[in-house]
Amino acid sequence: MRTWVKFFILMYLSVLFFGSFFAVGALSTGAMERALPFISDIKMFLYYFFAGAIGGSLRHLYMFCVHYIRDELTNYRVWIMYIFYPIFATGTAIAAVTIIDSGILSIQFTEYENTPYAPISLAFFVGFGFNRFVNKLNEVSKDLFNTDNQK
Repeated sequence: MRTWVKFFILMYLSVLFFGSFFAVGALSTGAMERALPFISDIKMFLYYFFAGAIGGSLRHLYMFCVHYIRDELTNYRVWIMYIFYPIFATGTAIAAVTIIDSGILSIQFTEYENTPYAPISLAFFVGFGFNRFVNKLNEVSKDLFNTDNQK
């Protein structure tokens, strides 16, 4: 993998990671709502979105650094994973919390002073373990829709 591609991936993941923390701060202080009034309608989904982005970018920053140190960044196809998986993790985090809130999957969140810490934490974990969550979701959907061809 060329040096400029490695640099781009590292910068991209770093901006996504730190930028998501900045966005959560802007969201929690109300700065984002003052700038964009419609944000209040989707505020909770944005928390889940940015928590998923933090989790997904953290995992892929870690993976990138480990592979870089081991000199294993030789496959040019791998860069797609570093770019797209954190993006996929954001939407998947929102979907995961929505599925659980709907009651389809049974996890009960405990309210703590009327704050959404548990769903936001789950969104982070889904972002961090994006591929594992998608694999588990695939298993659940096979069971739910009986798509296994059993003889």
